[in-house]
Parts: sequence; C-alpha cells; structure tokens
Amino acid sequence: MATQSAVLDLARALIARPSVTPQDHGCQALLAERLEAAGFRCETMQFGEVTNLWARRGNQGPVLVFAGHTDVVPAGPLERWDSDPFTPVIRGGRLYGRGASDMKTSIAAFVVAAEEFVAAHPDHAGSIALLITSDEEGPAVNGTVKVCEVLAARGETLDYCIVGEPTSVEQLGDTVKNGRRGSLSGHLTVKGKQGHVAYPHLARNPIHLLAPALAELAGQSWDEGNAYFPPTTFQVSNLNAGTGATNVVPGTATLDFNFRFSTASTPGELKQRLTGILDRHGLEYDLDWTLGGEPFLTPRGDLSDAVGRAIKAETGVETQLSTTGGTSDGRFIAKICPQVIELGPNNASIHQVNENIPVDTLEPLKNIYRRTLEQLMPLR
Repeated sequence: MATQSAVLDLARALIARPSVTPQDHGCQALLAERLEAAGFRCETMQFGEVTNLWARRGNQGPVLVFAGHTDVVPAGPLERWDSDPFTPVIRGGRLYGRGASDMKTSIAAFVVAAEEFVAAHPDHAGSIALLITSDEEGPAVNGTVKVCEVLAARGETLDYCIVGEPTSVEQLGDTVKNGRRGSLSGHLTVKGKQGHVAYPHLARNPIHLLAPALAELAGQSWDEGNAYFPPTTFQVSNLNAGTGATNVVPGTATLDFNFRFSTASTPGELKQRLTGILDRHGLEYDLDWTLGGEPFLTPRGDLSDAVGRAIKAETGVETQLSTTGGTSDGRFIAKICPQVIELGPNNASIHQVNENIPVDTLEPLKNIYRRTLEQLMPLR
C-alpha cells in the first residue's frame, strides 16, 4: 500500500493544481524536484505561455521516454460537478478531479515507476527520460513539437516513447495505441449571387450549387485503410448560409469539414481529390486548409511487445493494438523516435464532468511502466 500511496499522493497533488491549458501551475516544478532527487537532469523549456519539462537520467542509448501533459481542459459548469474539479476526492473507490484520467495519473505513475526502477537499478545502462508539456489540450504549437525540435537540433536521439494518454476501454491495458490518424480540416466558402427568392433567375443560390458536390463528397470512398488503420473518413461539422430573412437568396454558403485520414492517404492527395470534385461541379469558391496533424504508425516491435508482456504479467490482459481516436502529441515525437505507443488508464470519463479513475488501477499502471523499463533498459 505504501507504493500505491506514492502514486495516489502524487496524482492528487497534480490534480489540485488548476493547470488549464496553457497553464502548468507548478506541476512540472513538483515533478522536477522529485526527478532530480532520483538523479535526473531537469531542463525547463519555456515557449510563450507554455511550460515544458525535459528530464533525463543517463547519457547513452537506448533512450526510453515517458511523454505526457500537465495541462487539462476547462472544467465546464462547476454546478454540474459533484465536487470541486480541482479538489481531488475519492468516492466509491474512484479518484475524481479534472485530469484524473487525462492524464495526471499517468504522469504520477511515470514518476513513481522511474523512482522505483532507479532505486532497484541505480547503475542501469541506457537512459530514461520524461517529456512533459502544458500545451497538449490546446493549440499544441509551443509544447511537445518545440521540445522535439530542440532535441533534434542538438542531436539527441530517442529509441522508445510511451505516451500516457488514456487508452484503456474496459480493463486497464486492454488497448494500446500504436498510431493515430491524421486530421485535415477545411473551411469552404461557395460564392453565389444574393437576390430575391421570388426572382431566382436573377440570383445564384450557393446552397443549391453546393448540394450536388456535397452529396458526391459525402459518398466518396477515400481509401480502404490498411492493416492498422480504418478507411479515411470525411465529415461536415458546420454548414451555414442565409441573411436571416426568408425572402433572400444568400450570396455565400460556408462549410467546415474534416478528414481523419490514415497512412493510406496523404494530405496532398485528399486536397487534390476534394478540389477536383468542386471544380467538376463548376463551383466558384475559396478554400482554406488546416493540417491538424499527420498520421503516425509504429508497427509491432520491441516496444509494443515489451508493453504487451508487462500488461499480461501485471493484469492478465491480452492487449490489443489500435489506431482509433483523435490526435495526440505522439505525432510530433514519432518524427524523432522510431517506436511510439500510447498506454494509459481508462478513458470513459475524459473531458467530462466528474472525470474519474478507479483507484485500484493506479498501482498496476505504475507497475506496467516499471516492468517495461525492466525489459528495455540494459541492466548492469
């Protein structure tokens, strides 16, 4: 119980800090103090309002990195919470608070796992590192991506990375993410001609002009996916037109849409196919693109196998590899690290009111991280 208390106590200390993006509110300073006591060299990298922590113990490879974020999404309406979101509370065997699942418990488990491993193997070969940011839930422009650029510029190479995103569905460890789909968004403005609805021959209704093209876009098969990814999807998130009057043909119609795409397609290919459909329908339009993140994939290998064995030994669960869900900072780390997976607690309540996690999963989660270290770090 003493070890479990170490994870629980640290998780509660982190949850108590209202670190809504991009604020860190002292979370990383608390982590650095503990890590320095365990022999880690800790470096704070500040970019704008975003605080990042790079902590490393060891000078040689292989390098195993634990990555995560101290920032959380806003709590939302406080009256809907059964307790203050930044006052960690245990009820019915569950730890409640913003960040309980996403992902302050993972960070607590990282740190305690590293402390235990170092205490047992103070002369280990290889390097253990932590990359922590306060800019994952927000724009993600001054966080992990910037740290990775700094590490690459000074020639630091990474071999393995475990991102502590909440990946478990029914049981701890039942799902591990070995990749994520990319996100490509577009803002489309279709141009028509405003006029009176009683004289449609003097106007051009952009909604009518867009409709056939939209039907074709919605019915497209963009790719078939592959062994790791489902097919790419296209979804409209907003459609807007009109002046508010019922007797006016609007002059423009705007459409927001998003592709969640696999490694079977590239952003360039998707852009080309979509604009080809718009052009074939003779539309006059403006189109702005935003690439939220490219897909990444880690095929089955040393890291996923080690994590799978650790999960099996600790929980008896046979884990499944998956690439479902949204984007994560794994997409940035994958550019400088050949093996990146995501493994964390249950994700049922993430971003919700009364976010929570079963207390009895904290110790096993920490043990899974420690067991993975024991497999991948060379021991003298």
